[in-house]
Amino acid sequence: MAAVDLEAMAVARLIPLDSAPTEIAAAGKRPLVYALTPSSGSIHEIQADRLSFTRKLTVATSAVTMRMTQDDRALYVLTKEPRALVRVALDSFKVDWRIALHEEPKGFNLAADGKTAAVSLGSEVRLLDLPARRFSAPLGHGDFGVVTFLADSRTMIAANRGDRLLSLFDTQTERLIANLPLAVRPDNLCFKQTDDGQLFITGEGMDAVVVVFPYHTPEVFETVLGGRGLGAMAASESFLFIASPQSGNVSILDINSRKLAAVVSVGSDPGFVAVTPDDQYALVLNRKSGDVAVLRIGTIQPNRYKSAALLTVIPVGSRPVSAVVRAV
Repeated sequence: MAAVDLEAMAVARLIPLDSAPTEIAAAGKRPLVYALTPSSGSIHEIQADRLSFTRKLTVATSAVTMRMTQDDRALYVLTKEPRALVRVALDSFKVDWRIALHEEPKGFNLAADGKTAAVSLGSEVRLLDLPARRFSAPLGHGDFGVVTFLADSRTMIAANRGDRLLSLFDTQTERLIANLPLAVRPDNLCFKQTDDGQLFITGEGMDAVVVVFPYHTPEVFETVLGGRGLGAMAASESFLFIASPQSGNVSILDINSRKLAAVVSVGSDPGFVAVTPDDQYALVLNRKSGDVAVLRIGTIQPNRYKSAALLTVIPVGSRPVSAVVRAV
């Protein structure tokens, strides 16, 4: 894992792990970062202020994804072998409990209230009452992938990849609110940074971003053409940054006008984008070229495609796939 100093714009330290990490989560109140290595089913704890490895916990033979609670007290890990959802207490760094799953898990997320989770399985999606450790009946059947919640925790959103639908469910009544047909397969979902009611979707089927208004009466508001093969996204206050792995570009969408503001060449195979909490930089992780492109958000000039946004490119010496930003 590479620790990058965004003041020096250079790698501060490389922290070796026993296998390749695919996901990173940062505690908000403590100087700790956690990396998930799915092939070993392990969580690695990193001391962020010292940039050093501290502890490791193996929870399964292989894992899928993880989520941290907002109070920094626990990590939930979705595991593939065995099929389970595992809760890890971070103070003791031990498994609190695990719940077996009857199908192969695909996706998982936590609601902001900390009481509800959603899990997509091989052919269905369910809610999970975390205090009671009890699953709901299947809310829908299909090839579901990404699951997420609106900020009020009252609505769960499930991406039905097989039918190209966005399915919205009421978490209290466990009933379907709406199925929204999409022009793309919902592979990637991204909320605006302040979550003011816009949800952006990209995926196979069309070189476009689908803009959804998910609150009140959910609706597909607009489908905006963008770059080729649009993939991972991240949003600042004013712009949506969309990686195009095939072309090595990032398309920048003006969120207010919903028009393409700029296209920036960033490197080879960009597959992940993160925006710094101060809204100053967009960080684009290039998998094939093994580097991080840094875009300065304040220099983006709408309608000028040769944008000055690219500040620098930082080699990290590996295949970067995930990033978090925190002060130390």
